[in-house]
Amino acid sequence: MEYLELISVPAIATIVYWVINIIKYAVQENEKFKRFIPLISAALGAVLGVVAFYALPSIIPADNVCVAILVGGASGLTATGTNQIIKQLTKKDDEDGE
Repeated sequence: MEYLELISVPAIATIVYWVINIIKYAVQENEKFKRFIPLISAALGAVLGVVAFYALPSIIPADNVCVAILVGGASGLTATGTNQIIKQLTKKDDEDGE
């Protein structure tokens, strides 16, 4: 495995993370949208995986388009998980105040 192939997953996750944050800022408090954030993240990641496969095939560890879709989708879901980790670590503990 080349070192260049390690760039694709964090790059796709970072792009998806910021695009989802921009969309959340534009939509504001729409509960229906919040339910679909993981699905949107996976779809956006899959699209970016395909784009990376055709535009820069040396950065994505995929032999065909199906694998590129899976790598991109997993990277998109990584962005959702990262968002939840940050959210949980910065959340105030409401139970201590009671």
